[in-house]
Amino acid sequence: MKRTEPKILADIINESLQQDGLDIAMAEQRALYVWPEIVGPGVNRYTTRRYVENGIMHVYLSSAVLKNELSYHRSSLVEQLNLAAGANVISQIVLH
Repeated sequence: MKRTEPKILADIINESLQQDGLDIAMAEQRALYVWPEIVGPGVNRYTTRRYVENGIMHVYLSSAVLKNELSYHRSSLVEQLNLAAGANVISQIVLH
């Protein structure tokens, strides 16, 4: 049996995710997970639902005023979400 150099467990998991094509899905889930941290608890209180489909993050808000305010900050939110996710997985945010 041939010996190989030891690997870090996180590297092994990341390689496995990439081979299975799940690294993008994991990054999208990370972007959804960090939404409350990025927008803060006040905005998150009015977030009723969020999901990512084809690189577009859909966010449902119960406040029309907040929806209008966030529409001015979409590009900044996309940048922050992608930075937190560790990959450019969010191309656009649609507010409902």
